[in-house]
Amino acid sequence: MTSPAEKTADKQAREEPRPAETGTRERQYRSRATNGRNSIPTEEDRKAAFGEPWRDQSVIEDNPIGLSDDTVEAMVPELDELQATMWTMYHQYHKHHWLVEGPQFQDLHLFLEDHYTELHDDIDTVAERMTALGGIPTSDPVNQATLAHVAHEPEGTFRIRQMLRHAREAEGRLTVELRRDIEKALELRDHGTKRILEQVLTRAEERAHHLEHFLGEDSLEVGLTASESEVDE
Repeated sequence: MTSPAEKTADKQAREEPRPAETGTRERQYRSRATNGRNSIPTEEDRKAAFGEPWRDQSVIEDNPIGLSDDTVEAMVPELDELQATMWTMYHQYHKHHWLVEGPQFQDLHLFLEDHYTELHDDIDTVAERMTALGGIPTSDPVNQATLAHVAHEPEGTFRIRQMLRHAREAEGRLTVELRRDIEKALELRDHGTKRILEQVLTRAEERAHHLEHFLGEDSLEVGLTASESEVDE
């Protein structure tokens, strides 16, 4: 007859994944991620599949708002880099929104959702400005990554404070680029673009400020511990 302890041990052995099986699943996952079916097609491959575009991205159309060719040729690439940067941040915020956990899950889950929603609106505004100037925004995520001023963090889950630090650093870099492009727009007398970017900048600065608050040194828990230490002394 099998004893209760032996039954428990047998059940645990059946439920725990075997090292060999786990390794096999990991190898299969890596294989699916790197096989030819999921490889990134070249621009030539896509043109062969979809045909040639009616208007190539390198062509800037005449604009209906009276800006000179020199101005739009200078500003369109800058705006494209900004919207590509914000797309990268948008995807990273989404990742953090999905993976955050712990006692503050709900607050951070909604906090991060507010940030990527606001970013999405600003991406649309900047891309629409590009089209008003006669340009075509870069839309392929792979190409956006090559233009962005920030890099997306590696796949996998980071600790919450690490995720928030990554977001704060990206916002900081975005604000630097926005200020530079605001100055450039002003120099080129592109006041419409300047005004739009100033609004985007204000929101980016607020997001960075809010992230800094979450990463602050004090909290209810830290404050309680500090107070107890003071009493002990």
